[in-house]
Amino acid sequence: MRISAKGSYAIAALIEIANQTALGKPVSTYNIAEKLGVSKIFLEQTITLLKKNNLLLSTKGKNGGYRLARAADSITALDILFAVEGGLFEKTETTGLKQSPANVLVLEELIFNPLDKAVADCLVSVTLQNLQDAIVQQGDNQSFMLYI
Repeated sequence: MRISAKGSYAIAALIEIANQTALGKPVSTYNIAEKLGVSKIFLEQTITLLKKNNLLLSTKGKNGGYRLARAADSITALDILFAVEGGLFEKTETTGLKQSPANVLVLEELIFNPLDKAVADCLVSVTLQNLQDAIVQQGDNQSFMLYI
């Protein structure tokens, strides 16, 4: 499975928005792009998909920006990736095997369907809150490192 840059930036942007939203203020695309070191135009395309899929709310105006549409602990990695990488979750094509229906059935039952389920189960088990917590923990671990 290969997640595109758009998927990675979508997750990173939502983490940043969740962190800033916790401080009570919406986050501008410019601030997110600057923090992540990514093109504002590229990020806007990603954010548009997240908003379209009801993961973000926007506020217009001078103090406008984006905030989460729901709590960080109710947004899963599956929600995020599905919003920006819909094709990633399409069923595996077996059209080339039409001459052998038994092969198609076996491949679907023993490989493709269990693989799809395992990926979905993994992604649904990780929430935006889990990611935020892990980043905080990682930061805590880094602060105690001694360099000699």
